[in-house]
Amino acid sequence: MQFTFVPRGVCSQKMNFEIEDGIIRDLQVEGGCNGNLKGISSLIRGMKVEDVIERLKGTTCGFKSTSCPDQIARALEAYRNSL
Repeated sequence: MQFTFVPRGVCSQKMNFEIEDGIIRDLQVEGGCNGNLKGISSLIRGMKVEDVIERLKGTTCGFKSTSCPDQIARALEAYRNSL
């Protein structure tokens, strides 16, 4: 299933997920820190949605109360709530 999320409070502009049977198959992020987000996308590929939420939720960036990893977790929560 394809799922698109527009993050808030971070540099990235759009997150496109491919999720199958509760497993993240792919994540493409537009904007943000390209190398870091490619790395995070690679690390979470093959993981369960719940595990990614648990690991990334609440991560901050500098003085911001959120971050791209936190927004990934929020996106996955939104996905889970939409089922």
